Amino acid sequence: MRAVIAEDSVLLRVGLVKVLETAGFEVVAETGDAESVLAAVAEHRPDLAVLDVRMPPSFTDEGVRAALALRAQWPDTAVLLLSQYVEERYATDLLTGETAGFGYLLKQRVADVAEFIEAVRRVAAGGTALDPQVVSQLLTRRHRDPLERLTAREREVLASMAEGRSNAGIAAQLVISESAVAKHINSILAKLDLPRADADHRRVLAVLHFLGVG
Repeated sequence: MRAVIAEDSVLLRVGLVKVLETAGFEVVAETGDAESVLAAVAEHRPDLAVLDVRMPPSFTDEGVRAALALRAQWPDTAVLLLSQYVEERYATDLLTGETAGFGYLLKQRVADVAEFIEAVRRVAAGGTALDPQVVSQLLTRRHRDPLERLTAREREVLASMAEGRSNAGIAAQLVISESAVAKHINSILAKLDLPRADADHRRVLAVLHFLGVG
């Protein structure tokens, strides 16, 4: 797996390179600005691009705009955004599009190397990884019915789904059986009145509904 990194903090960028190399990635390019990362992706066509949300010159939304451009021009390249704080508007903009191969994590998650590597691999493989704080804030700001129908346990399961966890991962996190997770998910899908579709698509719809961007 090949990756490019765009992070203006040299110290963090070096750390990300080491972490990704530990996870088996080949870092083919590293840069400190959004314009350069677009050129690097065009040249190397990596499997994954790791981007800081705020980069030079304005330190506002350069990383987000670069992520949107990457997903439009090179949809096969997974994108993992890193942010110092929860940027709700930016997360919502990105989640309204295709969510496969997308991650949004706070930088503090890098400190837990094992968990961070798990999230990176999940995103690179076409999955989704959302920081629990991002999920929590979007839920608080965008809470809607029929989520009120869900039990406390079902909301926990749905929150774990929103973080990109598989049934096995949810079971391990909540210390319940995988069969119990499956039953909770079936109940969630029914209570949210989601249209009949394949199971994976319905899971995505449930998560988007949970985040208020569906």
